[in-house]
Amino acid sequence: MTTFNLPDLGEGLAEAEIVRWHVNVGDAVTADQPMVAVETAKAVVEVPVPFSGVIRRLHGQPGDIIPTGAPLIEFDTGATTPTAARAGPILSSAASAGTSDAGTVVGSMPVSDVELIESAQPGGEPRGNNGEGGYGHATESDGTPANTSAERVRAAPAARALAKKLGIDLTQINGSGRGGVIVVDDVIGRAAARDGLDARRSDSGNHGNHPGATAAPFTGGERLRGMRRAMAQSMSLARDNVASCTIFDDADLHRWSSEQDITTRLLRAIAAAARAEPALNAWFDGNTQIRRLATQTNIGIAVDTPEGLIVPVLRDVGGRTPSELRHELDRLKRAARDRTAAPDDLRDATFMLSNFGMIAGRYATPVVVPPTVAILGSGRLTRDIVAVADGMEAHLRMPLSLTFDHRCVTGGEAARFLAAILRDLEKDN
Repeated sequence: MTTFNLPDLGEGLAEAEIVRWHVNVGDAVTADQPMVAVETAKAVVEVPVPFSGVIRRLHGQPGDIIPTGAPLIEFDTGATTPTAARAGPILSSAASAGTSDAGTVVGSMPVSDVELIESAQPGGEPRGNNGEGGYGHATESDGTPANTSAERVRAAPAARALAKKLGIDLTQINGSGRGGVIVVDDVIGRAAARDGLDARRSDSGNHGNHPGATAAPFTGGERLRGMRRAMAQSMSLARDNVASCTIFDDADLHRWSSEQDITTRLLRAIAAAARAEPALNAWFDGNTQIRRLATQTNIGIAVDTPEGLIVPVLRDVGGRTPSELRHELDRLKRAARDRTAAPDDLRDATFMLSNFGMIAGRYATPVVVPPTVAILGSGRLTRDIVAVADGMEAHLRMPLSLTFDHRCVTGGEAARFLAAILRDLEKDN
């Protein structure tokens, strides 16, 4: 009997949801035939049969979430054993090269396999070896070392930081990560359960004080999955790791002809701004304090779908014609909405664009997701009254909101970048 574990699909994601099985228990299968469709935070991926044999057990049903590396299916292979050559086709080039891509729905987030282990002692205060704030062994209130026999908590650094911020006791959480490590999702789930309980207690108290009051009309709760689950994780990490600052301005489009493609003009303007001020077309690693300027402009474009937000990446924007940009943009949007985007279509953005004005809204404070350092929000076009030399005129204007990571981008760099965008957008063609 041979067990095949859910492989690393090359997206830096820790889990996947089973969408549908193409095989059943007792089926005789051959290598490379369709086996199962799984949904990651980015796309639906078809995983082929890794080797020939007879299926003896399926681990999970459609809707179940399976951690990477957990048992997925069991085969009776006889003398046949899995080989790296069979497993290879389902891995991306990044995975086979041993790199780590922590792509998320709204960008790319560096990940670390390092896990912090500390002695969790209720009432103790975590301190480092030098006696200053850190994540070493806990101490009692009088400064003496805590009981070393206390339960050791195994948690990822991001999960530990989030738990501290939310006031969550890690000792009360069962980790769902590899080897039982507590991950960010576990902390979010614990906080939701706690807050839900507090809300129920509050409702109960209010009903007692106000006879006849009714509970709020909510539908049944559901746990976030897929893209929404990844978005929750990415936004939490971005909130905790980015020093966000946003500047606003309006591009005057009065000189535009009526045939302009708004999105491709925006893309062209961002590429022009990246040439004028490269500091915002970059990646930044806050842990190592290393900034890397990009040699081409790869723009991640937020696409709204019923399942949540997904961000395909339009590559080498500065090196493409407007027609090439439109053709590739349409392809990526279709793939995003159909959940057929390839992993390579969803990684390595160097700058982000949110064209929310196509729906509603003038200004916003878009969220920068590491390792990118900036995102541009484009608001709803309006006709505004502006002063001109001989009176007043109604001009078509585009509201712009540029958020940047102030840890590595200065206000002057951001202002010059936005000024370059305005200059390009205000050209007549």
